[in-house]
Amino acid sequence: MIVKVAKSAGFCYGVRRAVELAEKAAARGPVYLLGHITHNDHVIRRLEDMGAATVSSPEEVPLGETVLIRAHGEPDSTFRALEARGCRVLDATCPNVTRIHEIVREAEARGRIPVIVGEADHPEILGILGCTARGRVVSGWDELEQIMKKEPEFSGLSLTFVSQTTAILSKWEKIVENTKKVCTNAEFFDTICNATSRRQSEALELAGQCDAMIVIGDQKSSNTRKLTQLCASRCPVVVQVEQGRGVDREQFGRIGTLGITAGASTPEWIIKEVSNKMSDEIMEIEQSFAEMLEESFKILNTGDRVTGTVAAITPTEVQVELGVKYPGTIPLSELSDDPDVKVEELAKVGEEIEAIVMLVSDRDCVVKLSKKRLDADKNWETVENAVENKDVLEGVITEENKGGLVASVKGIRVFIPASQSGKPRGADLSEMVKTRVQLRITEVNRARRRVVGSIRAVAAEARAAAAAAIWDNIEVGKRYSGTVKSLTSYGAFVDIGGVDGMVHISELSWSRIKTPSEVVSVGDPIEVYVISFDPDKKKISLGVKDHSQEPWTVFTDKYAVGDVASVRIVKLMTFGAFAEIVPGVDGLIHISQLADHRVEKPEDVVREGDTVDAKITAIDEEHKKVSLSIRALLESGSVDEDEEADEAPAEE
Repeated sequence: MIVKVAKSAGFCYGVRRAVELAEKAAARGPVYLLGHITHNDHVIRRLEDMGAATVSSPEEVPLGETVLIRAHGEPDSTFRALEARGCRVLDATCPNVTRIHEIVREAEARGRIPVIVGEADHPEILGILGCTARGRVVSGWDELEQIMKKEPEFSGLSLTFVSQTTAILSKWEKIVENTKKVCTNAEFFDTICNATSRRQSEALELAGQCDAMIVIGDQKSSNTRKLTQLCASRCPVVVQVEQGRGVDREQFGRIGTLGITAGASTPEWIIKEVSNKMSDEIMEIEQSFAEMLEESFKILNTGDRVTGTVAAITPTEVQVELGVKYPGTIPLSELSDDPDVKVEELAKVGEEIEAIVMLVSDRDCVVKLSKKRLDADKNWETVENAVENKDVLEGVITEENKGGLVASVKGIRVFIPASQSGKPRGADLSEMVKTRVQLRITEVNRARRRVVGSIRAVAAEARAAAAAAIWDNIEVGKRYSGTVKSLTSYGAFVDIGGVDGMVHISELSWSRIKTPSEVVSVGDPIEVYVISFDPDKKKISLGVKDHSQEPWTVFTDKYAVGDVASVRIVKLMTFGAFAEIVPGVDGLIHISQLADHRVEKPEDVVREGDTVDAKITAIDEEHKKVSLSIRALLESGSVDEDEEADEAPAEE
């Protein structure tokens, strides 16, 4: 006979925690167990022998004594009664049950009616009902359907559905499916314990592989009975027993494969007893169980890295099954340093999670863990490796200090000297605060918590790569979007994305300018094109002026002799003044044409930068010269006034 034992057989997280708390409490003095701590007489008798007395109500607990609340949980009234008696309460309520209590309380506070799917007389259900004044219990869809027939208005109410933690998943799914068809305002919370779901699915799979199944557990155990039902749906021979003495090997005949599973109330030693009795390979089975027992009592030390499975999530902590004697807990404060992160983003029931052991508490029967400290360790390793691997990391600038900047990189403080900020000397570094930057780690001293980084190094590398790409693809006439880097008397240097090019002052504008600052400033965006380049000397000549718009053509298309133009005085000479008609085309106003009277010096009547109206008196197409006159307009105005005076009637 081949014996196969389900991986998830035996104590669940909640039962194991409650039993271990009871053992610890009994070792310190009298402790009272409110109700059977588990549906297993062997465990109960063992605890009684240790000094743990079982009572059925708070009134049976002597005043001021210690009392343990089992994993099934209790109604709110029980806690109030124990408080009134001055009792010290050890609350071993399963986190999954606690979550159900919170759901029904919150639902009722919103005016909804909680509907609990489960066995009405089960201690867990009674505890849930004690948290609600309007809650209803149904065993399955058939019962719920009958309620709706008797109370037609029920389907139209605001209903919140939860399930007993040990419910059969298929029954719950049937209720959800059918209820959605008839109820207009129902919400559903799948509160079946993950361990229960896993135990049921494993039992089903195992039953489908075996000729016979043994389900170990007390007859009073709800989850054990459900395991038996599930196994019977897949396997022709299913026997439920409480311990090894209840097994008769002969009743199974000559079957080939036997599967064994166990309810959440069954201790591991009973599972071992049954498997040993049924196996042809006792030595092998004993060895495997010896290994299992050794593993369950494995000692964890502070600082150890562990991997476990998330068993439950409560408002205060994440419960983790570690596969050792004590369960693990991660306080929410130890999940992450990010205050905005949500718990569900970091932990999900049934998924694995890594953490560091902070404390092994024999008193509380728990291993306290920290995920954020493990993440911090991993982040330090990343930062340390970045130095050797020359990795580029991303961070956020958090502050400016007298020496430079501070960035947060994966939660680690990185100092960036001002010289490595990538900004010019004397620049205002405060503008970089709260910005996201790329940097390279240059120094790490983990013992001193000192990390130094450089933004400049990354920027230099990026610039070098961009420059190489530009030189690989540059050609005359190619256009670039650049930024004015600096100004000189003879032009402007423009960064075109990793390479600086020169725009000569004559190429900055069609207009006559004395300095580049008249048309551009440092930091201005500017569109340029390549006039010429020398790869060997790494020099690029750039232009701004649009040569497709030739100024003389623009002028002749717009103006003719006799037209009046608004012009800008751009240069004064002894013989007159030059004025810009359109950008790139200047006209001469001879000193004799500056006014309707004799002018000694042009500056007596006009200044550079003045805008005046002038008449175009001549256009030299061959030499592209234009003559202008202000006098012509003044004299024309005088003649017109004389003519109006002549035409006016004489006064009588």
